Amino acid sequence: MNIEQQRLSNAAWKKWGPYLSERQWGTVREDYSPHGNAWDYFPHDHARSRVYRWGEDGIAGISDDMQRICFAIALWNGNDPIIKERLFGLTGNEGNHGEDVKELYYYLDNTPTHSYMKHLYKYPQAAYPYAHLVHTNRNRSKYENEYELTDTGIFNENRYFDVFTEYAKHDTEDIAIRITVHNRGPEPAYIAVLPTLWLRNLWSFGSMKKKPVIRKQGHSDGFCVADIIHDQPGNYHFYFEPPAYTLLTENETNTEKLYGVPNATPYVKDAFHTAIQQRQFAWLEEKKEGTKLAPLYEYNIPAHSAVTIKLRLSNKPVYNHPFEAFDALFDQRILEANEFYAAVTATDNKELRTIQRQAFAGMLWSKQYFNIDIPQWLQGDKNQPAPPESRKTGRNQHWNTLNNEDVISMPDKWEYPWYAAWDLAFHCIPLSMIDPHFAKEQLLLFLREWYMHPNGQLPAYEWAFGDVNPPVHAWSCLQVYKMEKEKNGRGDIDFLEKAFQKLLINFTWWVNRKDHKGNNVFEGGFLGLDNIGVFDRSNTIPGGGTLEQADGTAWMAMYCLNMLEMALEIAQHNPNYEDVTTKFFEHFVYIAESLNRIGENWTGSWNEEEGFFYDVLALPDGRYIPVKVRSLVGLTTLFAVLVLKKDLLEKVPEFHRRLKWFQQYRAENGQYLVIEDLKEHDDILLSLVPRQRLEKLLQALLDEKEFLSKGGIRSVSKIHEAGYSVNINGQEFGLNYQPGESTTSLFGGNSNWRGPVWMPMNYLIVQALHQYCDYYKGECNAEFPTGSGNNMTLREIAHAISKRLISLFQKDENGDRPVNDHAASYRDDPHFSDLVLFYEYFHGDTGRGVGASHQTGWTGVIAELINRVALYENAQQPVMEPV
Repeated sequence: MNIEQQRLSNAAWKKWGPYLSERQWGTVREDYSPHGNAWDYFPHDHARSRVYRWGEDGIAGISDDMQRICFAIALWNGNDPIIKERLFGLTGNEGNHGEDVKELYYYLDNTPTHSYMKHLYKYPQAAYPYAHLVHTNRNRSKYENEYELTDTGIFNENRYFDVFTEYAKHDTEDIAIRITVHNRGPEPAYIAVLPTLWLRNLWSFGSMKKKPVIRKQGHSDGFCVADIIHDQPGNYHFYFEPPAYTLLTENETNTEKLYGVPNATPYVKDAFHTAIQQRQFAWLEEKKEGTKLAPLYEYNIPAHSAVTIKLRLSNKPVYNHPFEAFDALFDQRILEANEFYAAVTATDNKELRTIQRQAFAGMLWSKQYFNIDIPQWLQGDKNQPAPPESRKTGRNQHWNTLNNEDVISMPDKWEYPWYAAWDLAFHCIPLSMIDPHFAKEQLLLFLREWYMHPNGQLPAYEWAFGDVNPPVHAWSCLQVYKMEKEKNGRGDIDFLEKAFQKLLINFTWWVNRKDHKGNNVFEGGFLGLDNIGVFDRSNTIPGGGTLEQADGTAWMAMYCLNMLEMALEIAQHNPNYEDVTTKFFEHFVYIAESLNRIGENWTGSWNEEEGFFYDVLALPDGRYIPVKVRSLVGLTTLFAVLVLKKDLLEKVPEFHRRLKWFQQYRAENGQYLVIEDLKEHDDILLSLVPRQRLEKLLQALLDEKEFLSKGGIRSVSKIHEAGYSVNINGQEFGLNYQPGESTTSLFGGNSNWRGPVWMPMNYLIVQALHQYCDYYKGECNAEFPTGSGNNMTLREIAHAISKRLISLFQKDENGDRPVNDHAASYRDDPHFSDLVLFYEYFHGDTGRGVGASHQTGWTGVIAELINRVALYENAQQPVMEPV
């Protein structure tokens, strides 16, 4: 066991981490407007001057796990109108494709205990083009590309700084901080660096008995020190090299600037901005204590040169020099990180190891402190104006039992700085490779009573906790359990049982709430596939009907099989669980029957002629109209598959007996048979898709003219390039294949499910193909690609799709990664070429990264696919016989 693995057994090592958000402004929790206009109520322009209520934000920042003490970097290039304290981006209303961060920053390294972390921010030397970016993007149509920071020419001739921020822990609460600034340009350039330490303001909201303080203690031999006196996380000492100035102010709102109300003192949140612009620092240096401190370092860095700043934050006084053996500590922590990841990776390919390491770094940097107390949010705080009355009947009003204050894995700490329940399920796959305990904690967290609604629904995300995400929580619990079991030789049954008990409540909510006709065909609504339909599936359905969703039904079938598999696993340790297994098996059978053959008066979701599953619109007059969009909606049917191994069935004989009886009973009564071929002493396949239909679906799935792209499986078939429409009571509804950014705001302005490749759905397809191959072995092959004459087993096909997904991030023979869209800087500049971004989704034709640029959440599953591909290829290598 290496040193980092040993640290994981001590939770105290995680007290400090990268828990600071990258955007607190523009969030729902900070929105106290009458009409829920979160972006407009708290814009970026207010963020430097206005105190946050529920959290903090910064660049390359850290905080304690309750976010009482925060640290981040701030920069000024001598030209910007404001200090660069936080990342800038467009709001949902400003971007031609919704919200979009307009900065260049990269998560380079991180360990699960955050014993070592490394971050890179690229800061232009010319004035940052805030207004230009807003104006240009706002005036572009949805049919045009987004206008990016690199398009402005501000990085031409390498006139920028590379700002590396590194953290290395001496101990659990003793953190060394190293900031290295490189001038990449051809001439000397000025920069001011303000490593900023501040205390989250809870005293203004009546949530803190005693106001904490940062107190300057003066100079010692070669360093300065300030003390933090705080009741909650405890007291700390902040050591820093002598700066040009040491600035102190308060984390208090500048009411005069924002509201025309005189400030009680000039020491407000944005005082450093004022001092920088006016070049007047004495008044801030004279202040001896406050709640926000920054030593100010000023440099004129020669071309192609660098400077380094050393700091240290410790809960104990350092009696020797605080920076003694400073660089040696970083070298040691980097060595330990290398040893840790060497034990995790399965590939020997240097480039793939780099991609995987940055994927893990992104997962760990995207852990964020998240806090919202809905009753408090609805009612308001002491000493503060009451929220508008409309709030009590507005957004999230029915979630008054929700009270969250935890460190959570976020999809993206700028574009999605709030949790998303089904995103999190995928996050836990790569997280379980490096920190299974944290992955299990995350999954159980969302099943706690302060997250789960009393009716059993899991909260979706803060924009609408009541939205319905696909029920993948049970699937994720199983994957995390099995991955840990495979690694350690035994599984955490206690975890599985805890999850199962709570998932029963959520399963019941799904059954009761999303099957209005009681026919085992589920509506679901949104289900995460924002723009994939011809109309918004979460709003009123055209014609006053209901939409019987192929994907809603398939997700529920998958949920049944997940619960069945969990119950069977637990039953081997606790026989009492064997009774419940039959419930989920029978429920799965009923759903499978509903999807494949409902009855004489039902058109059915399956279209035999076209070989695909479709949504069906059920109208009040009894008509059924298939919505014939070939998309992930139909492909989700592949996900509901489970192979029951014969050795497992021998351990649960009562379940096996009931299963055979149920199958025989349905055969005698001419009912739909899910198990096509039940043989004694053999494995059993439970699948939503019978074999003949599976073979037809595979033809579409693996057709490069339909779903198969160079970078994975598209979300909508390319046959819809010319468009598809359906007439409902005289009104036309339609869509067309859109491989990149969305041209519609049907559900979300920055999201597009009408063609691009989405990593999590591809991951489920790959996993399903492995399951089918486990049962059929080499008896069920398919052409890859369709029409090529190249027959492959389903496992070989799964491997080939995985390779295409990984290729999105790999350099081709010209040095281009598809994700970078042939950008010259990423191909030719050594300071860009090894930097990898993990986008939200990928262009369906070119593989270009689209959407949130740092969606290291569910796109992080690429780390597990890299290992899976490596293990598969290693197993295919011929064994050399000794001579």
